[in-house]
Amino acid sequence: MLDIAEELHRWVEQGREFAVATVVATNGSAPRQPGAALAVDSDGTAVGSVSGGCVEGAVYELCQEALQTGRPVLERFGYSDEDAFAVGLTCGGIIDILVQPVRTSVPRPANDGGGAGELVDSTADTLAAGLAAAATGEAAAVTRIIQGPAELLGRALLVRPDGSHTGTLGGHPALDRTAIEETRALLDAGRTATVEIGVDGARCGQPVVLLVESSVPPPRMIVFGAIDFASALVRVGKFLNYHVTVCDARPVFATRTRFPDADEIVVEWPHRYLDSQDLDARTVLCVLTHDAKFDVPLLERALKLPVAYVGAMGSRRTHLDRQQRLRDVGLTELELNRLRSPIGLDLGARTPEETALSIAAEIVANRRGGTGLPLKGAHTPIHHEAGAAVGRVA
Repeated sequence: MLDIAEELHRWVEQGREFAVATVVATNGSAPRQPGAALAVDSDGTAVGSVSGGCVEGAVYELCQEALQTGRPVLERFGYSDEDAFAVGLTCGGIIDILVQPVRTSVPRPANDGGGAGELVDSTADTLAAGLAAAATGEAAAVTRIIQGPAELLGRALLVRPDGSHTGTLGGHPALDRTAIEETRALLDAGRTATVEIGVDGARCGQPVVLLVESSVPPPRMIVFGAIDFASALVRVGKFLNYHVTVCDARPVFATRTRFPDADEIVVEWPHRYLDSQDLDARTVLCVLTHDAKFDVPLLERALKLPVAYVGAMGSRRTHLDRQQRLRDVGLTELELNRLRSPIGLDLGARTPEETALSIAAEIVANRRGGTGLPLKGAHTPIHHEAGAAVGRVA
């Protein structure tokens, strides 16, 4: 849901009623991962996707029904060999989709005695707050019940990094406390995932399954070396939704004119800039300077940091020389093994744009657990589970 937060936040501000269908679980070769969403407003306008086209029509109708009934529903879609006309995924996978109406300004139905009508209205404000947080780049996570007692389906919590929260999952008072703990852990890692706990907040007993959708600021890509290859890499990094910084000690090269797409341009010695930064486990560092006076002090520090990726450009001869220099300053073989050098996958790249693509491909493979091998003739999964995250945005 948070991947279309900006549009949905606008709908909330405009007072539009809508239903949002969210992928909450997958099995097999599903085209979209948990958190992917399709929303439909009362005028029939649609935004987002849950399957890349396979079941969009059926989900669209479910959203319209949810707007009429005011009740959430959990639906499963899969492939049917027996019924060629059944609605399902042609890829053979299975997806579970939670369809939930969002009515922040609609009064509760008078004839249901609370119940489902109260669920829709009390949860809608929490979902609206979560959309606002995601749309403005605030770190927060929305947690919803996707399996459990029928009266709790769709209940939501909005949790922030400091543990403050909005909304309630209902049920046992300890359920919120345990859910907040689990949500904060996933939010800290910037991950979207499902969690199973007991309906009373314990680790056993009647299960409740939660979908935790994390919205965090975009991951960082820091490109060291203001060269022509860096300009192409900046453009690809922005395409992949990274917050991209270019750093170079030479002011004549590190200019806005040369890097109009960069979020930040820093004129500083690379290792000094790195020392000043507070980096997380999603950060990627791309060292394109291939100059020992810049590379060695920078990589000496970078390879000791808990970042996602460290790559360095250069020929194989440069790589061997660089490795020896790093050994000489005390780096261990374990630390050296973290270095992706020569940087990128073997695509036969020659131009800056092709080289940027090879670097980006290696970053994605590292993030998602891919092999970098051709899919043709392989028996590995097309969609990997590793590293699932929603970034504001993964």
